[in-house]
Amino acid sequence: MKRHPILSEALRLFFPLAALHGALWPFLWVLVGSYDLPFAYDIAPSQWHAHEMIFGTYGMALAGFLVAAVPEWTDTKTSSGKTLLCLAALWLPARIIGALGADALSLLAGLFDLAFLLAVAAIIGRAMLERRTTKHLAFLAWLLLFAGAEAGVRYAWQVGDVELASRMLEAALCIFIVLFSLSASRINVVVINLALDPTGETSPYRPHPGRRHMAGAMVTLYLVAKLAFPDSDVSAWLALAAGAAFFDRLAEWFVGRAAFKTEVLLLAFGNASAGIGFLALGATRLGFNLSPAAGLHMLSLGALGCAVMAVFIIAGLRHTGRNLDRLPWQAHVSAGLMIVAALVRALPEFDALSAIAPYHHGLSAALWALSFGVWLHGFMPFMLRPGVDEQGSCG
Repeated sequence: MKRHPILSEALRLFFPLAALHGALWPFLWVLVGSYDLPFAYDIAPSQWHAHEMIFGTYGMALAGFLVAAVPEWTDTKTSSGKTLLCLAALWLPARIIGALGADALSLLAGLFDLAFLLAVAAIIGRAMLERRTTKHLAFLAWLLLFAGAEAGVRYAWQVGDVELASRMLEAALCIFIVLFSLSASRINVVVINLALDPTGETSPYRPHPGRRHMAGAMVTLYLVAKLAFPDSDVSAWLALAAGAAFFDRLAEWFVGRAAFKTEVLLLAFGNASAGIGFLALGATRLGFNLSPAAGLHMLSLGALGCAVMAVFIIAGLRHTGRNLDRLPWQAHVSAGLMIVAALVRALPEFDALSAIAPYHHGLSAALWALSFGVWLHGFMPFMLRPGVDEQGSCG
């Protein structure tokens, strides 16, 4: 029986699901629900919102990337067909519960989320075991820690510990930032080389080996300090160090005019947003008059929003038989909308664009949703058609 193209590879199914969730969830939460959730009584709607962004939209995007990329990197068979449908079925119930903010069903939703993340871990772990390689073990380890953060959030909600839930949500955000850093160290080499030489015949760009993992290492130290010593200023200084490491990494994008290509610029903006976000977190915790939400939103919308959209564009084209030398107009528009959504959400918290402060939540949510909607408009037809470029890869 011939398999439908959308079930031939994880990202063909999971990227559109993540984009659909990313387009609908903030629209329902901000523009329809007016920041309220119908069945949220004990859990703050803002925490539901953060959880669904990280584990819903971003979690499915991460699964699509890893389930497609790791078998490719290990030259093993990729998951397809019923396996992908089963994974989607594990992910969906928690999203429905999250959309309603159903406190009473939070534990059930957590079980589905954990089953989903552990199933993804089993798939990529099996690929590495089959090849007897530990080269990509970091992705598996951080994915398992991501699942641990999910368990921590659900536990904190169950016992009514709001502060612990907040720390675990920030931990999940930091873990995703590390996964972004690890992914960027692979993707950036391919993307920048293709930007410099679209023919792919040469590789004029080589990253500095000492710069590739410094940012991720500093975020790891910050995460450990924040969880182990939440009242200590040590985590604040480590946040500043993590921000500096991301800014140091910006040197990777000093490649001349090619840096202004959409796919390259989007990754660079995500990296810069991570730097700004960690610097803001450190400054806030050292007593500067700055909202803690400023740094968190630069990380969640600026860094991760742009990183996810960049992967959607890059992998979405290369894994469906298309090159990066001619991006569809939807790629440029969705990238621009994602950047503007991040700036609109975060800048008023930095005392900039204060004129839009009463409306920036709704405006940012609308731009964020529109970004994913435009991507779906342009890329969904690619996902539904057969064919894959032999040169296409996730890095």
